[in-house]
Amino acid sequence: MDVKSIIRTIPDYPKPGIMFRDVTTLMGHPQAFAHVIKLFVEAYKASSIDKVAGIEARGFVFGAALAQTLGTGFVPIRKKGKLPGDTYSRTYELEYGQDTLEIHKDAVTTGERVLLIDDLLATGGTALAAMALLEEAGAAPAGAAFVVDLPELGGKKRLTDAGADVLTLIEFEGH
Repeated sequence: MDVKSIIRTIPDYPKPGIMFRDVTTLMGHPQAFAHVIKLFVEAYKASSIDKVAGIEARGFVFGAALAQTLGTGFVPIRKKGKLPGDTYSRTYELEYGQDTLEIHKDAVTTGERVLLIDDLLATGGTALAAMALLEEAGAAPAGAAFVVDLPELGGKKRLTDAGADVLTLIEFEGH
């Protein structure tokens, strides 16, 4: 199945020169969505993963489906102020400022193998912050998985340089 052709590209969003890769068209296509989840399951079914962690918001969609299929728990990694319990927080740099991610302090137990998942890998800053949160909570990284990679932005290299095992399913040129 040509999943790449199902992902819509929106030129000049959110600013001129950016080619936004909109995975909502993939999520709305049942066969393509199921195919993507199947690819992730095949990659990780033998990995003894205890939980899948998804980054807000599209990572929740892929992560929850993958966790359910693998028979594991799901951990939401959210923007600051969205989780009601005690949290760990990590602030990270964006191209145009800063953002903060949070995870509940009791979301994982020490030594649990947690797979991080999100829809798109660009510069890797968000994923590195999420991985740091998981490690702070005591998780053992089981890898990081993304539907889309934008290789020109260097995120995959940043993650692998940090010791992460990274899986991406589709690449798009540009950013």
